[in-house]
Amino acid sequence: MRIALFTETFLPKVDGIVTRLRHTVDHLQRSGNQVLVIAPDGGITEHKGAKVYGVTGFPLPLYPELKMALPRPAIGYALEEFKPDIIHVVNPAVLGLSGIFYSKILKIPLVASYHTHLPQYLQHYGLGMLEGFLWELLKGAHNQAALNLCTSTAMVKELTTHGIERVDLWQRGVDTELFHPDLASVEMRSRLSKNHPESPLLLYVGRLSAEKEIERIKPILEAIPEARLALVGDGPHREALQKHFAGTNTYFVGYLMGQELGSAFASADAFIFPSRTETLGLVLLEAMAAGCPVVAARSGGFLILSQMG
Repeated sequence: MRIALFTETFLPKVDGIVTRLRHTVDHLQRSGNQVLVIAPDGGITEHKGAKVYGVTGFPLPLYPELKMALPRPAIGYALEEFKPDIIHVVNPAVLGLSGIFYSKILKIPLVASYHTHLPQYLQHYGLGMLEGFLWELLKGAHNQAALNLCTSTAMVKELTTHGIERVDLWQRGVDTELFHPDLASVEMRSRLSKNHPESPLLLYVGRLSAEKEIERIKPILEAIPEARLALVGDGPHREALQKHFAGTNTYFVGYLMGQELGSAFASADAFIFPSRTETLGLVLLEAMAAGCPVVAARSGGFLILSQMG
């Protein structure tokens, strides 16, 4: 099968959506399928044998790490050359609209998937009054698809409640060799705690952005003064967080990848994830696989994960 995959975020960006898409593309290519990824231009032209078609974009004002790539006729030419059997639009927003458009023009079956809970993000950027309007836009886009995939049963229920049709669950797993308790190490624990491996070590992994509500971790540090907090990741909210956590035992680690990330999960005493805007939260699964106890907000996909044990 030939699959055209439209996404608003792809390599070299690092986040849960990109991780999922990387593994999906890899699996599809190894299974004998052909994938064309259409994404904002990040300097990547190929991934695991799949061609990556980069579309020029500009950074979002509130989130410079993300690029807004506008639809353009060249995308249609790329699709006509590739001749896809199906179009999959990930989080239809801006670039994804061209995927919806060309699925109609070229009469190609359309699948969409929902990974980012945008309506809840609005509250964190002072735009809560637009939530109803955004749901109408999302409904209009997703209801063009023959199938809409969600990452948790909680999101299947919520999208259905808001009038989105033909919704089904796209379950997610993690690499249990990469995320495993055996990767715990004193060296990684010392690195994350700034040479205090004997202290309780709390870990956060993810974007440093307003909607993640990382500030909510501070009371834990105040209640356990000897604890260390390692924030793994980066994002537009980093400077504000550095000010918020000033005077605490908080360390900004930056990005970790691969085995280093697996070791970080396995070496911590607890994984703290305060975000209430998650559709699933891939890092929750990674922490569990690594044997790291999870403390997370009682919302979204985590409710299902916690019920499953």
